[in-house]
Amino acid sequence: MAQQGRTGPEAQVRPPIARSRRARLRAARVDPWSVMKVGFLLSLALGVVLMVAVSVLWLVLDGLGVFTSVGDTVKEATQSENNGGFDLQHFLSLKNTLFFSGIVAIVDVILVTALATLGAFLYNLTASFTGGIEVTLAEED
Repeated sequence: MAQQGRTGPEAQVRPPIARSRRARLRAARVDPWSVMKVGFLLSLALGVVLMVAVSVLWLVLDGLGVFTSVGDTVKEATQSENNGGFDLQHFLSLKNTLFFSGIVAIVDVILVTALATLGAFLYNLTASFTGGIEVTLAEED
């Protein structure tokens, strides 16, 4: 029988047993409709970020006078007796730059959405053969 109430060095304190919980998760199928919606929203956010980044970059470069100096150099290099040269400043105006960036953003939204949905269909097809991706999560106390 164990004696109760013992104190001092004779009393042995057992460390708590470290327990771990494990969970095995398997992604055997993803819903293509959900992937399409998430892909659309993420690509739309990327398009907005692209438009803002291009606007800020254009304003910084214009403020530094990069377009003016490069435009003058290009105009001098392409100028002839009967031609005034290429007007790079008109070609790289804010309006034209944002228009081109908007077209790129729209194409990006369409392509990323379509490719994400196609990827979901391909994942479901391969997961039917392989069983999907299995992840083991562990938590230790």
